[in-house]
Amino acid sequence: MLSDISLFMPRATKTTRIRLRPADTSKVPFWGQLLIGGLWIAYTLFLISSDEGIQDYHFLHYVFLVFSLVYIGYVLVHNAPVFGTQSYLEFTPGYIVHKGGLFRAKQVFAAESIEAIDLAPMQLRIRLRSNDLYTLSLREVKGPKRREKFKAEIRQFAAEYTITLRETAPAPRV
Repeated sequence: MLSDISLFMPRATKTTRIRLRPADTSKVPFWGQLLIGGLWIAYTLFLISSDEGIQDYHFLHYVFLVFSLVYIGYVLVHNAPVFGTQSYLEFTPGYIVHKGGLFRAKQVFAAESIEAIDLAPMQLRIRLRSNDLYTLSLREVKGPKRREKFKAEIRQFAAEYTITLRETAPAPRV
């Protein structure tokens, strides 16, 4: 009877999710973006509180205030884990999933479509059978412990699905 119940219980799948830093592709750093948004909000509130230009287009101050608040919200959601981890690399049975951020699509790599994996000291390259090449900067992986866990997961994934894994040793320091 007990064995019959275990047939209907969901099985835990073995997935490992490694959190990544948000891809820092903007020219202005996170705190700079927040400062710019804060200055916009302060400037707009100053214009609203003063009676300057109240006859002509005063409603534009409120429109600009709303856009400034939306900008601050966008910066926070994109760079801080407001809605959970948005930038990650996940190892699931048969797949590697890369998500670069909240507003970016997932990249799913099936094990049967991966020809080779190149693991350089600070870069991961996934070469597909269709001759496509995807790269991931390991600078996005936070901390040395997490980076070692990531490399161990890559080695395990490659061994489990018999994928060619080429590791490049770091250059010796002179």
